[in-house]
Amino acid sequence: MPTLAQIWRHPIKGIGAEDLGEVTLSPGRPIPFDRAFAVLTGTSEDTGEWQPCRNFARGCYAPSLMAVRAETNGEQITLTHPDRDPLIFAPATDDAALIDWITPLYPADRPAPRALAVAPDSGMADDPDAGVSVASLASLRALSDAVGQPLDPRRFRINIWLDGDLAPFEELSSAGKTIRIGDVTLRVGDRIQRCRATEANPDTGRRDVDTLQALRGHWGHTDFGVLASIETGGTITVGTPIEVSA
Repeated sequence: MPTLAQIWRHPIKGIGAEDLGEVTLSPGRPIPFDRAFAVLTGTSEDTGEWQPCRNFARGCYAPSLMAVRAETNGEQITLTHPDRDPLIFAPATDDAALIDWITPLYPADRPAPRALAVAPDSGMADDPDAGVSVASLASLRALSDAVGQPLDPRRFRINIWLDGDLAPFEELSSAGKTIRIGDVTLRVGDRIQRCRATEANPDTGRRDVDTLQALRGHWGHTDFGVLASIETGGTITVGTPIEVSA
């Protein structure tokens, strides 16, 4: 039987992944504190509303950001990176410290990081509709085989990873189906088209594999993972069996 294998959230869009053992979900919302903030670049302004990803610092522009790990503790976030000293800061009061910390990791030829934006209740994921991203470790293993090296799940910034009795990329044909994890139900939606952020090694922050070429060459697309909306809330825990139904 398939199980819930991993849960991840990303408090700051494109900057830092946080591994969770369990989390409580609410209908019509993202994972709590997932993409709750985003770093504006260039002349982009904080509108208080959802904005497209091109306005923010992202791993496709700055692969070094993919090596950031995050840990939340109340009002504070701790960020670590192999090339930087750890940063502990409070987004509500100390966003300048974050901008100073990530600026050396950002390419000089890109619009510079300038300020922290607060996401609306729906979060600041690439899709304006609130929800979670879902993929299977079977798909990750298949892609790892295709590129000839193991791929870390952090490359794909997925919220919920499934494992067990699932065929590789089975989730891509699950639109409209329901995923039940304990008392929680998710409704599967669109596929996620990937960008160059997935080419970066999350241990080093350096591009080391052409994931997009491998997806195109072996499966004829650049999709990996799906979006899902939370229909019934509750607490989900790693190791819980899951059911997929029409």
